[in-house]
Amino acid sequence: MHKAGYVSIIGFPNAGKSTLLNALLDEKLMIVTPKVQTTRKRILGIYNDEHTQIVFSDTPGFITDPGYKLHKKMNSNIDESFFDADVMIYITEPGVLEFGELEEKLRSLTCPLLILVNKADTENADSLGAYAEQLQTLFPDAAVKIISALHGFNVEHIVPFITEKLKEHPPYFDKEQLSDRDVRFFVSEIIREKLLLLFFREIPYCAEVVIDEFKEDEDISRIRAIIYVERETQKMIILGKGGSAIKQLGIQARKDIEKFIDQKIYLDLTVKVLKNWRNDESILKKLGYS
Repeated sequence: MHKAGYVSIIGFPNAGKSTLLNALLDEKLMIVTPKVQTTRKRILGIYNDEHTQIVFSDTPGFITDPGYKLHKKMNSNIDESFFDADVMIYITEPGVLEFGELEEKLRSLTCPLLILVNKADTENADSLGAYAEQLQTLFPDAAVKIISALHGFNVEHIVPFITEKLKEHPPYFDKEQLSDRDVRFFVSEIIREKLLLLFFREIPYCAEVVIDEFKEDEDISRIRAIIYVERETQKMIILGKGGSAIKQLGIQARKDIEKFIDQKIYLDLTVKVLKNWRNDESILKKLGYS
């Protein structure tokens, strides 16, 4: 008997969704930074074993007060995840009891709900237990588990729990497939991860990375990426004095890209201004925010 199903992972920004998915897949598929809004697009990560395929859907963190059309597009990914979920995972962290408009949606679920209290390493056992009881009272039909995605605490119990809830079904994807996204997408995400880690304040949030060229040769892959920002001043910050900042960005991104594709690369980074792209419907569509 083979089981298969879709599992949506939702939560507020910085709750650890991507860290959890990387742990479940035992692969650094999703970019992870301490900053909110690291995940912008819905991404499928596919878990396979001999008798099971679990299609995990990692969504952007829910933004309670979306300031840009980009944020509304990100929130719409979460709405979509409610429709195809065979199991829903809501990930939170100790002490957070505000769910915004997601609360009613979670209460109205017809599929099993698993609530994960992440970052267990940051609180003592008594406070974690009390918080878990509060969540259980709020969502009596849900299963509540305490985990640390970063340190792997209790993560091994998640797949068996999900498998028990899934129905018999053939695989939805090839068993060798790890995601629905292609290599170009993950290369652009690696570059954006370095932007988030290297730059501060508004710079990473006004930037979008597009792979303009990806040529694979026998010994080396040549990649040309364009970093779009909204203002000329942002472009100058990313470039840095004498190109020092973008050089450092390229060095760090290249190391991770080479590790990801297991090949040497030549990486060419260009910064261009694309005014108001976060609020322009037609540009957002071209950038893959449907």
